[in-house]
Amino acid sequence: MKGLWTPAWIARHVLALVLTAGCLGLGWWQFSRATGGNSLSWGYMFEWPVFAGFVVFIWIREIQLFRRKSDPAGEEPAVEEPVVHDPQAPVTLGRPVRVAVRPAASAESDSELQAYNDYLAWLAEHPGARPADYRTAKK
Repeated sequence: MKGLWTPAWIARHVLALVLTAGCLGLGWWQFSRATGGNSLSWGYMFEWPVFAGFVVFIWIREIQLFRRKSDPAGEEPAVEEPVVHDPQAPVTLGRPVRVAVRPAASAESDSELQAYNDYLAWLAEHPGARPADYRTAKK
């Protein structure tokens, strides 16, 4: 808890308080304008407290992250770097990701795929051609 009272953290606390008070004050100002007849201010009246809540959320989150980082009792063991002998092998830290793999379809069974690949190959050979030219060239 001592680390939260350094000059940098005091500046962060003051900034969070000023931003929160400012957003709530602007919300109150929009409320006074909205009750005075400005219908657009009704939306802003609800928007400024949301901004204030966001500032409070970020402030609390930063405090939690700092306390978690500086707490030696709750510290997780450091993950050791794996020894990689193959530079092409992927480096994984922590839990591996499992991905479902579908079996590859054979090229003979998919005539549409083969026709599409033939069309792409023809387009690569004839860069200035239009799609209609392919139909006349195949006949």
